[in-house]
Amino acid sequence: MDSTIFILAVLDGVSYAALVFLVSVGLSLIFGVLRIVNVAHGSLYAYGAYTAATISLLVAPISPWLTFPALLIAAVLVGVIVGGFIERFLVRPVYGRDDVLQLLITFAVFMIMDNGQRLIWGVQPIFAAEPVKLLPNVSVFGVNYTSYQVILLPLAAAATLLGLRYFLRRTLAGAVIMAVTGDREMATAIGVDARRVFLVTFMIGASLAALGGALASPTTSLVPGMGADMIVLSFAVAATAGLGQIEGAALTALMIGLARAFVIYIHPEFEVLVPYLLMVLVLLFRPEGLFAGRKVRKI
Repeated sequence: MDSTIFILAVLDGVSYAALVFLVSVGLSLIFGVLRIVNVAHGSLYAYGAYTAATISLLVAPISPWLTFPALLIAAVLVGVIVGGFIERFLVRPVYGRDDVLQLLITFAVFMIMDNGQRLIWGVQPIFAAEPVKLLPNVSVFGVNYTSYQVILLPLAAAATLLGLRYFLRRTLAGAVIMAVTGDREMATAIGVDARRVFLVTFMIGASLAALGGALASPTTSLVPGMGADMIVLSFAVAATAGLGQIEGAALTALMIGLARAFVIYIHPEFEVLVPYLLMVLVLLFRPEGLFAGRKVRKI
């Protein structure tokens, strides 16, 4: 492998890891607080991407620069409206029920949303690349790369990681979430509304998934099935790191993103295999995940 290919693989891996982290950290956050594995999380990613592309195509004729706030607006809309609806009417009734029932409910939501995606946006690819075109390319050790992918995406992932850490550990709302996570009964006994905490947490996690899709929308064609691909990969990241781990999800996403990128350039036929091979190898020796404690639960 020559130096150019090596640099391209690193840049590809970092930009892809940033998107995967945004989705997987939302999945981990929801599991860490609600103790529910949300199979429908991938659909929130897809809806975020399609909504962002739709809004971008509408506002681009007015001003191309409006496509940047459109990405954030799309993520918030999907996270609050769609995520809030899912938690309030579909997930909340199965809190405390059998894990299999929770999985079946969220899988049913995923199937409904996947078909709804086809009904709303059709099956033809959608592409809205205006944000990528507006930002200039940068040269990294002589290799030209889009600054949107090599600068904006990693910065968005880093800001999300630092923002979540600060929110959960330095704010009153974060302390309430941590209290409900640690001991729901005790937190409820002192007046904390656990249902409201669950709703807010679910909407935050859903918004992160939608943000991942929104930021991915300018870099790829949007096609049916993209949500399924991302949720499987996000599960691989979250399970490898340890469900409920935030910092671990960032490191694992980077590890899997780089491994996937290098394999694409060396043996592309193994691209799909690598993330899950890493997951299996880790879980064989550490079933709780790379960064999870055996007794202490973290979010």
